[in-house]
Amino acid sequence: MIAIAPSRDIAACRALRRAVFIEEQGVSEADELDDRDEAAIHLLASEAGRPIGSARLLVEGSTGKIGRVCVLASHRGQGIGAALIRAAIAEFRSMPGIEKVKLGAQTHALGFYQALGFEAYGPVYDDAGIPHRDMVLPL
Repeated sequence: MIAIAPSRDIAACRALRRAVFIEEQGVSEADELDDRDEAAIHLLASEAGRPIGSARLLVEGSTGKIGRVCVLASHRGQGIGAALIRAAIAEFRSMPGIEKVKLGAQTHALGFYQALGFEAYGPVYDDAGIPHRDMVLPL
C-alpha cells in the first residue's frame, strides 16, 4: 500500500530527487539543490516505509507552487504521481488565502497535469536543460 503524507524528512526527498533529476534526467546538482527546502512542505510517498516519490510545496502570496515532483522509475505507471499532485492540491485547499496552484511542467508531462485540471499558459522555456511550460489550477 502506498502512503502519502507531509514529511520533514528532507534527506529522503533529496535522495529521491537526486535519483530522478540528477542521475536519471541529467539535471546538474547546482540546478536541483537550492535554499528553499527548509521553507517548503514536503510530501513523501512511501511503500512499506520505503520512500518512492515526493513533491515540494511552496507558498508565494495567494499562490501555492508545486515543484520537484518525482517518482522512482520502478514505481511509475501506478498513479503515484497523480496521487502526489492530488495530495498537494488538497494541502493548498486547506490553507486560507490560497487562490490558485501553479507548477512548471516538463512539456512531455503536460497531458498528465491537464488530466488533473491544470491549464498551460505562456511560452515553452528551458529549465535545467529540459523544456517546461507553466500551468495553473484556480482553486
